[in-house]
Amino acid sequence: MHGSRSLAGAAFVAALSLQPVSAFAQDNMKLAVGARGVGETFVPELGQDAGIFKKHGLNLEIFYTQGGGETIQVVISNAAHIGVAIGFLGTIGAYAKGAPVRIIGSTFTGGHQLFWYVRADSPIKSLKEAAGKTVAYSTNGSSTHTAVLALKKFTGADFVPTQTGAAPGTFTQVMSGQIDVGWAGAPFGVDAVEQGRTRVVAKSSDDPVLDRQTIRLLIANSNEMAKRPDVFVRFMRAYRESLAWVYSTPEGLTAYAKWANISETTAKRSLAEFLPKQAVDPDRISGVDDVMADAVTFKYIPAPLSKQQIDELIQIPERKQ
Repeated sequence: MHGSRSLAGAAFVAALSLQPVSAFAQDNMKLAVGARGVGETFVPELGQDAGIFKKHGLNLEIFYTQGGGETIQVVISNAAHIGVAIGFLGTIGAYAKGAPVRIIGSTFTGGHQLFWYVRADSPIKSLKEAAGKTVAYSTNGSSTHTAVLALKKFTGADFVPTQTGAAPGTFTQVMSGQIDVGWAGAPFGVDAVEQGRTRVVAKSSDDPVLDRQTIRLLIANSNEMAKRPDVFVRFMRAYRESLAWVYSTPEGLTAYAKWANISETTAKRSLAEFLPKQAVDPDRISGVDDVMADAVTFKYIPAPLSKQQIDELIQIPERKQ
């Protein structure tokens, strides 16, 4: 009798191991995402809507912030377990001060996606002509903040970096004359350029150093990561699958166009020109030495992190080489 029970128990355990993850209760994860409508911030929401995260046993509670600087504070407090589209320099600065953050992936590498623009009637033709003018970034510690500081150094123009929050609010401030130069990130802002309402005066890629750096990240609260490591592994599996779905299927393109509130033609251009697949590869971390040098120059840290610290900070689950 006892032997039968043991056999039955073993069979039950074996059957459980064959069940898909989605057959069981979902693990909840809270995600703070910087600036909805900008860049690669579409991945969690579209993956959730398509059932991809559910397939990996995850239920995402997604909320949006004004930018990466705000997002990282939410992750530090563990009000969100993961932050999406966080500036690299802000993350380094927080880690160096002892904040419980770990990098679990990249969300964007290179300078294709961020750009700065003016109203069509503005006399400013480039950032070199913007001395004394206000130039927007989202929040302190964000990728746009890093880029504005780097572009100020690169151009030599003594403009005034100005915090303006998310891209839609920034657009309103530019069009109403409150800000001279606004920031945007494809797909947001592309339609206004195409319609001739605004003109692009700079891109992150203008600075060759910025153009080879990873600028935005996926970060996790390290305390939560230590408690539930398997959940973060499954998150990254689902994140990679969600990206592949958007970039390789007609359904993914349609979902992206709807999310961005743009036509499928513009969506296709946006992905190809501003968000190329290699730039959003979550396993790609580039230009770490350059990032570290910028972190010191812009006073995020007093000295470069050691190799041991970098290895502790960057922990990408199942990273593909």
